[in-house]
Amino acid sequence: MLNQFKNIYLIGIGGIGMSALARWFKLNKYWVGGYDRNPSMLTQQLINEGIEIHFEDDLKNIPDFIKHNQQESLIIYTAAISSEDNIQLQFFENQAFNIKKRAEVLGLLTQNHFTVAVAGTHGKTTTSSMIAHILTQANMPCTAFLGGILKNYQSNLLLSNEKPEKTIMVVEADEYDKSFLHLSPNISVITSIDADHLDIYGNAENVAQTFQEFALKNKKEGIVFIKKGTNLTANAKKFQYAGQYQLEENENLDFYADFINISNGYFYFDFVNKNISIENVKLGIVGYHNIENAVAALAVCLALGVAPDLVKRGIESFEGAKRRFDFLKRDEKNVIIDDYAHHPTELNALLTSARALYPNKKITIVFQPHLFSRTKDFMQSFADSLSLADEVILLEIYAAREKPIENITSKNLLQKINIPLKKVLSKEEVLIEIKKNPREVLIFAGAGDIDKVAMKSIY
Repeated sequence: MLNQFKNIYLIGIGGIGMSALARWFKLNKYWVGGYDRNPSMLTQQLINEGIEIHFEDDLKNIPDFIKHNQQESLIIYTAAISSEDNIQLQFFENQAFNIKKRAEVLGLLTQNHFTVAVAGTHGKTTTSSMIAHILTQANMPCTAFLGGILKNYQSNLLLSNEKPEKTIMVVEADEYDKSFLHLSPNISVITSIDADHLDIYGNAENVAQTFQEFALKNKKEGIVFIKKGTNLTANAKKFQYAGQYQLEENENLDFYADFINISNGYFYFDFVNKNISIENVKLGIVGYHNIENAVAALAVCLALGVAPDLVKRGIESFEGAKRRFDFLKRDEKNVIIDDYAHHPTELNALLTSARALYPNKKITIVFQPHLFSRTKDFMQSFADSLSLADEVILLEIYAAREKPIENITSKNLLQKINIPLKKVLSKEEVLIEIKKNPREVLIFAGAGDIDKVAMKSIY
């Protein structure tokens, strides 16, 4: 179906998933352009790659050859944008253009490929990136659409030169707006089904039910890898995996980590399966949660036929995705970490891993809550997770697509945090504060624009 188009116009092109699609179409010789609300480092990279982008929601910015050529132009939009608040999307709908959500297009791209889809409210970016990296390092043809910028490649898109029928496609399966139900993978990974996006789902039961639907969409002759405790059924062969810190005595798991230890700032573990054991794996990135992600990635790649020594070599050379326990500075005096954590479970994993690495140092977290609705739904859980730090600095809530909710503020969240060292500051005040008084271990966390503050903090 995509062959009928010559022009691709993306509304919300600066999003991590949308930008990967933009790059794929550009590399496949389509004209590519689009709109985003705000410029960013990622949009600048796309512009440098020859993609035309503008930042004003005005019809005058749409090229005439797009406006007057419905048949050869495909309009792709992110689920975070609606025609109610986007003039361009209204225009394309009124003019009967071919319009598809990002998830629908991703579903079309996977139809001719053997597809590995990684889903989960946490861990999907890292796990899918690990799988793609291991396959690439093992010289197995792999095309990957990822939710983060891989440090090994400085991109969120990996592209195989082989024909689709010979290429493994790895995709991050996004649960937002039930997007991942457009996929029918050969192999699925489900890393977690914690409640999130309750503005879409309403309650935790609906979240779990939708992940169950996703698990059942896997092709019957394929495999579904499910994290222990998610309690999902599958029509395909099902394997359970976990990290050591979740194991119970005499528990029968298909894949897990054992003999976890930390040495010289790195995490080591043994990968265990009843058929094979890979000993003393040195994780290229840090975090107990990332050992669990690595177990899933190793299991998938072994199932795809990658040799054990290449699997081990691949995971050890994986440098991670940007904004996933991303060290911006790391010396004996000061450590600065940037992380995408925006859910209480993610903050808990982030701070627990930081404490394991730096048990004798003061840990300060600067957190920017993401969305009024998420802050409202998990107010006490956020407070409990943040209380694992020695000091908490909150920024104001990053609204993104939302309007304020009465009494849902960073100040109200601050009151629930159970440690004495806590305050709410502006972005500018944060930079002044940490310049005046550098912290031993300083963590920036959130899914908004806090990464810009983090980058400024290291200069």
